[in-house]
Amino acid sequence: MAVTTRQFQLLTDINLVWDFLTDIYDRENGSGMPAPFFEHAIRASWMDASYSHLDRFWFDGDKVVAFVYYEAPLTDIYFALRRGYEYLADELTEYAVTTMPNFDGNQQFVLFNGQEALIESAKKRGFEMVYEYESRIFDFENELNYELPEGYHFVEPSDIDVLKLSRLCWYGFDHGDKQEFSDWDKYDDSNDWTPAKSHKDCVAEWTSPSPHSTHEFDVVIADDKGDYACFAGMWWVPQNKLAYMEPLCTSPEHRRKGLAAAALTKHYRRMKSLGATHMTGGGDPFYEKIGYGKGFHFMIWRKK
Repeated sequence: MAVTTRQFQLLTDINLVWDFLTDIYDRENGSGMPAPFFEHAIRASWMDASYSHLDRFWFDGDKVVAFVYYEAPLTDIYFALRRGYEYLADELTEYAVTTMPNFDGNQQFVLFNGQEALIESAKKRGFEMVYEYESRIFDFENELNYELPEGYHFVEPSDIDVLKLSRLCWYGFDHGDKQEFSDWDKYDDSNDWTPAKSHKDCVAEWTSPSPHSTHEFDVVIADDKGDYACFAGMWWVPQNKLAYMEPLCTSPEHRRKGLAAAALTKHYRRMKSLGATHMTGGGDPFYEKIGYGKGFHFMIWRKK
């Protein structure tokens, strides 16, 4: 049966992408990004979804075998390719070069360990790797053991106040410490990442969650006055035994006290009991410092 293609449809294909990405996920050999990466981004205000119709599926019968998509910036192109279909690599990269966003020549491919066929195809089209980095993973064969500092407590998920969480997202993602809560809305018309958008993402995700969100596992830490100090989100993907931590932020006045490490320890203990074998982190040296190891190896490729 011939391989066919179809464009992504925003209102109907979220589950199709999720099922495909969880099905091909291979932590050891590489398979691109896990399912929460796409779903978290596609509904975020900082993501320009107006070009999502350019994202494309490849099918073998009813089975998805490949998916080409962008994230943010929209000139960053990602690939997901099922093993056994490496012969499609040239077709995928050709589609990306000719059809996916490439404003001002800024298009770049984001490739990973395990995507050798795509790497070779990119090389043939004149791409070269311009930089690389490791987004680290914590292996649950190891132990994460950082206790909550005195003067702080965990907030029960059922008691989380969305507006207080929004304020934490404002400060925790370094949008400033002088902006008044009532001023956030004036940024609405901007297409850039703004304080208003960070705030609204927190509200929107908690009041109208993504299809596969698992907010019951989110971790919020408050101080003894009840002010929120640290937030660590959690997407539980049981099919992949994956604890996908996203996002993580600490309000500036509460940093360097061990709150983020304590929040991740809370995740580790709870998610391991559910059957998780590993948890995502990021590229910041903080993760390696507390025991994270090898993870997703990002390789950024651009035309020469």
